[in-house]
Amino acid sequence: MRDSRRWKLYSHLSESILFLPPFMKSPARSSSAALVFLLLFFVGAFVCTRLLNSTQTQTQVGTSAQDSILTTRASQLYPHQTPVLPEKPPEILEIPLNCTAFDLTRTCPSSYPTTSSPDQVPDRPSPPTCPDHFRWIHEDLRPWAHTGITRDTLQKARRTASFKLVIVNGKAYLETYVKSFQSRDTFTLWGILQLLRRYPGKVPDLELMFDCVDWPVILSRFYSGPNSSAPPPLFRYCGDDRSLDIVFPDWSFWGWPEINIAPWGNLLKQLEEGNKRSRWVDRQPYAYWKGNPAVAATRQDLLKCNVSEEQDWNARVYAQDWSREVKDGFKQSDLASQCVHRYKIYIEGSAWSVSNKYILACDSVTLIVKPRYYDFFTRGLMPVHHYWPIKDNDKCRSIKYAVDWGNSHKQKAQAIGKAASNLIQEDLKMDYVYDYMFHLLSEYAKLLQFKPTIPRKAIELCSEAMACQAKGLEKQFMMESMVKGPAITSPCTMPPPYDPPSLFSVLRRQSNSIKQVEKWEKGYWENQHKQS
Repeated sequence: MRDSRRWKLYSHLSESILFLPPFMKSPARSSSAALVFLLLFFVGAFVCTRLLNSTQTQTQVGTSAQDSILTTRASQLYPHQTPVLPEKPPEILEIPLNCTAFDLTRTCPSSYPTTSSPDQVPDRPSPPTCPDHFRWIHEDLRPWAHTGITRDTLQKARRTASFKLVIVNGKAYLETYVKSFQSRDTFTLWGILQLLRRYPGKVPDLELMFDCVDWPVILSRFYSGPNSSAPPPLFRYCGDDRSLDIVFPDWSFWGWPEINIAPWGNLLKQLEEGNKRSRWVDRQPYAYWKGNPAVAATRQDLLKCNVSEEQDWNARVYAQDWSREVKDGFKQSDLASQCVHRYKIYIEGSAWSVSNKYILACDSVTLIVKPRYYDFFTRGLMPVHHYWPIKDNDKCRSIKYAVDWGNSHKQKAQAIGKAASNLIQEDLKMDYVYDYMFHLLSEYAKLLQFKPTIPRKAIELCSEAMACQAKGLEKQFMMESMVKGPAITSPCTMPPPYDPPSLFSVLRRQSNSIKQVEKWEKGYWENQHKQS
């Protein structure tokens, strides 16, 4: 069981997705004609798809070792299924936010729908297969696969937990242990409430402990012996190869009011629009980073890579003063306006950083300084296909080489940036964020060896209890990210767990890609030394 944790690294493949337009029947056609047209349509679609894949593969295949690494393709073992769309839009049910009634009674509405069966309703679109990073749900829960989770095991996670969340009969109940930093707990809970609105009656009864602090704390070395007990199940936003914490989507998907970061659903559209403002070749040919360097020594080290009178490492690095930004109304921190460089740097802070999704969405080549931590989706990234790896112990020279390489191989560099932004736009849209939450909680609930019950000190949570009393940006972001009503489809279909050979293959490809980049980089600097 412990050996499997070594596989939980910052890597695995994502899958390509191809959506074919729906075939719309015409009442004027005869049934036989429609059948012939339908057959020709799918035959043509299949042939075109094969030709597209063949052309793309031939375009990417090169003769050098560089080309072979750069044509790393996403896994096709479990491709997304094309959803079957209805002939007419289904009727959408909306759940109103009734603040008037809540202000009078201070109790959550009893009129929330408690069942949802979209699969049994005619003309509902069928669900697609989940993106490949969903397969890590099985790995995250593997420590309890054979033992299950007892109440005593769960209770041990209280030591560092921020809160305990209980879901019974589709309703949420909260027992708070300690207030988290800023609004992390608030928007995490808000996101879970929106999940219940999206899939009423589908989220199973459960109890869980959640820690809103950055660093994982359930260290695997304490649970690796043959006679060791099961680890406490503790949810948080990131993990690493040394820990067993269960990774969950972070609060910023529903907004981060303290630094004016809007909910992900609308921000993702803004980032897509920002990409269209400038072509990659017209962007500034440097690596860009802007953030708070005070939170980690590795970020302070990155500042040394900034341009100076003595040296230009091809990096343009800026320290972000959030106190000044708050006073100035966040005029210099608009994320959608920061996609103006060909390269953007991602570097961890005190742990992982929520900035990864904003950086990867920019069409720029993301230069990832060797990370220690992963969140729920970054394990779907492949080096050189989605990003360019940067050494953590030789950042400046590594960044300079990456930029020089990209500026000399513009077409390949653009392809890396586009692969990342496509993955973010498709596999990280809010539909899939909710589906990841749903499947993680559903699989987790199967492991519980006890019947979830409502704690005596717990309070019932609902959207009214949070949004009706909120103010300012907090309320604005809640209203902006609120799920209006039940989804018209069921959650996406979970892919199967990794088997050892397929997981080993993913990790080997990741490792080989990074080693190849290091080899190129070493040769580059050796040539530079000879020329000098």
